[in-house]
Amino acid sequence: MAIQVIGDRIFQIETEHTCYQIQADRHNIVAHLWYGPKTGGQVMDYLQDYPDVGFAGSIADAGNDRTYSLDTRLQEYPCEGTGDYRISAAGLEDSRGLDLRYEGYEILDGRPPLEGLPGIRETDTPLQTLVLHLADKVTDVTCDLFYVADEENDAIIRSARFENRSGRPVWLDRTASLSLDVHHGEPVDLITFTGKHNKERQFTRRRLEQGIVSAGSTRGTSSHQQNPAVILTGPDTTETNGWAVGAMLVYSGSFRADVEMDQLGQARLVMGINPYGFRWKLNPGESFQTPEAVLIRSDEGLEVLSLRFHRLIRQRLIPPRFRNRPRPVLINTWEAAYFNFDRKTILDIARQSADMDIDLLVLDDGWFGSRNSDNAGLGDWEVNEKKLQGSLQSLIEEVNAAGLDFGIWIEPEMVNEDSNLYRTHPDWVLKAPGRGPVRGRNQLVLDMTNPEVVDHLFQVFSKLLTDNHITYVKWDMNRSLADRHSDHLPEDRQGEVHHRYMLGVYDLLDRLTKAFPDVLFEGCSGGGGRFDAGMLYYTPQIWCSDDTDPHERTLIQYGTSFFYPPDTVGSHVSASPNHQTGRRTSLETRAAAAMPGTFGYELDPETLDDLEREEIRGMNQLYRDLQPLIFHGRYYRLTNPGQGMALWEISDDDRVLVQGLVYETEPNALRRRVRLRGLDPEAVYKDADGMRRTGQALMTGGLLLPVTSGTDAPVTVILEREKTQ
Repeated sequence: MAIQVIGDRIFQIETEHTCYQIQADRHNIVAHLWYGPKTGGQVMDYLQDYPDVGFAGSIADAGNDRTYSLDTRLQEYPCEGTGDYRISAAGLEDSRGLDLRYEGYEILDGRPPLEGLPGIRETDTPLQTLVLHLADKVTDVTCDLFYVADEENDAIIRSARFENRSGRPVWLDRTASLSLDVHHGEPVDLITFTGKHNKERQFTRRRLEQGIVSAGSTRGTSSHQQNPAVILTGPDTTETNGWAVGAMLVYSGSFRADVEMDQLGQARLVMGINPYGFRWKLNPGESFQTPEAVLIRSDEGLEVLSLRFHRLIRQRLIPPRFRNRPRPVLINTWEAAYFNFDRKTILDIARQSADMDIDLLVLDDGWFGSRNSDNAGLGDWEVNEKKLQGSLQSLIEEVNAAGLDFGIWIEPEMVNEDSNLYRTHPDWVLKAPGRGPVRGRNQLVLDMTNPEVVDHLFQVFSKLLTDNHITYVKWDMNRSLADRHSDHLPEDRQGEVHHRYMLGVYDLLDRLTKAFPDVLFEGCSGGGGRFDAGMLYYTPQIWCSDDTDPHERTLIQYGTSFFYPPDTVGSHVSASPNHQTGRRTSLETRAAAAMPGTFGYELDPETLDDLEREEIRGMNQLYRDLQPLIFHGRYYRLTNPGQGMALWEISDDDRVLVQGLVYETEPNALRRRVRLRGLDPEAVYKDADGMRRTGQALMTGGLLLPVTSGTDAPVTVILEREKTQ
């Protein structure tokens, strides 16, 4: 049993390597006791020893015991208005505050459903759930805390559900998915993944000092600027040593992760829906469910933490039908033609791509309505047969005849004002009353809180996928939300817009992916602006970034790898010079950067010479051979890109791929070497030249890298494990 009750007040959750302990204390406060290595059966309540700290108030129940203050104690779900002045997990718009106390528990086999939200899936490996029942007897608001134990992946999945049992409406203004108090006065580092459009998920590490640090988004998406996944870690933790706790929110909208180092040197992490602008009305009898957040701990460094998240995402998050399904090598028409194409353009790209052994052609923006620029036509999802010089299905048939499957780009959540949809339904957009709209990319945001809008989009795209033989859909979203007003919602529910928007998006995704289970949906939001666990529940891969420059991509993919496995990463070879940076690189360099992902191309085949075409055929053959390893192998970060090279290893029981870029080649230098990881020390591994080395040698002495030349020099080494007789 992963979940045990010790006595009647202490709860212990054990995964394969970790132990989590909770106590309902003498005042029915749900206290946090321990999250770390297994304790050998020891209850860790003896660590709850606190001084009388000045200006730290005590709850009335504590009487004259000044050492009992919620401002100093470790808690599972701290609330506003209880004398705890640190960041809180939950609060009401009520001058009386919110004081949730323990009332009982349940232990469930499996996990309760999450209505309308993505979440960790049940598989053949069983899950168990601890439910702690909390209630505020003054406001009659209850809260169930859920702890889903995934023993195999060393994961604890947290969420909360509120219910209004009073006879009047209440308003929630903060509803975190988790709160985690860690350590007793020990130094702590915070790792976040920051950035901007075309430079997402940059690894950022800082030492916590007294005060609050936040990572979050108010943009209605998880955003290019921050990612809803953070790591707390010891100051000396490396890839292979030290403790680290990762928290990943299974959500794609506005979020916040607050971390506070308090006056006693204790750290608290609170993660969930961003409370900025959030105000959720609960009528009597109504409930509110938070998104899930996944906690995983490693005491063997950041590498093991990542491996556990990768395994969980592969096993319990992405759609099961795509776990073992090969993904196509594709070419996207955007950087080849942008909006300037006709039927001949597309068919020329298709025939040349087929000649280069590409599997799938994706027709990007510009195939519908009056869409010849990004200023008009968005929302009018009727095929522009004049531009395509015939029906879409007839074009698809010609592409199929050339030897390629067909995919298409859509942007369901957006609309141009210069469109028939907007002219017919101007009330279907998010827009503040009495004000002009906030535009992004000259487009407005459809009101996904309105079921009529969601139903319309489902009908439109169902018809598109029913009438046409489409095997892949790129689902894009090219702006942040700004206006927080919905004509569909009453005034006292306008604080619900951003979350209800995401519920509408999830509803549409759920309906379309169930109606068309064989279509491969890829997520995208101006590249990596919605690269998160919530989207991966519906789309098994996400376009990593609009920046396809191989040098920049190694930095982006480095940060991405801390939580997300390579089979979820859309990564393509693009033109040189690169369209985003102007950098010139070889095809081999571009392929090396794109290989650890879902491989494809963003270029015009017309610009390639015969040697380049032949090189691309070889790259495609290599990728298909390596795809099972890339999609199911163990991923190791061999270097930090700040060391002058970005190298990674992907290995399984039979093969090892060592790949990456050396940014600058030094003159008169020894050959670079890198120590491999995760190999069988007794096994022998052979390279393409027949050289044999033991796993122990490769992990201690290292692998000598090939001699490189120039800047952003590619490295690809494949080792085969020799079979024992």
